[in-house]
Amino acid sequence: MGSGTALVEAKLLNRNAIGVDINPQSVSISETNLQFQCEANSKIFTRNGNATDLHFINDGRIDFICTHPPYANIIKYSKEIKGDISLLAVDEFLVEMKKAAEEAFRVLKKGKMCAVMIGDVRKYGKVVPLGFRMMDCFLQAGFMNKEIIIKEQHNCRSTNYWEKQNNKFLLLAHEYIFVFQK
Repeated sequence: MGSGTALVEAKLLNRNAIGVDINPQSVSISETNLQFQCEANSKIFTRNGNATDLHFINDGRIDFICTHPPYANIIKYSKEIKGDISLLAVDEFLVEMKKAAEEAFRVLKKGKMCAVMIGDVRKYGKVVPLGFRMMDCFLQAGFMNKEIIIKEQHNCRSTNYWEKQNNKFLLLAHEYIFVFQK
């Protein structure tokens, strides 16, 4: 759930929501960001957990899933939290994303949608199509592709960093939003 922005939006839209993150610091930040008053009567829950094991959610109970996983180990979100996929190289990351996709499929209601935002990565000067490889994990789990949206991104806070990493050579200036249907 990162810093909880999707949960904040759910609260503002008077939607019930569950946010799950493996990093307890993210849970704490999200809970802080949710401490505002509004006229909504929504129920927002946060949980320290792993998207590969959503045992606390019964089969077919969720109307919509929105997630933005890390891009393998391109940016590490913790130092050594067991199960943190931001610490994994691409192949191991994809094994865990397949498990997360299977859990998402299990908890989502039939006919409902799952949106996943992810980008590609560059290793040793070559593009690794992480987005499409991750998309395949969701297709193998049983989802159908409803839409592929390409989100352009320019002038991010990290642009200078990535320009130095790539010697100003063709920055990856897009992310994918895959919309899957169960």
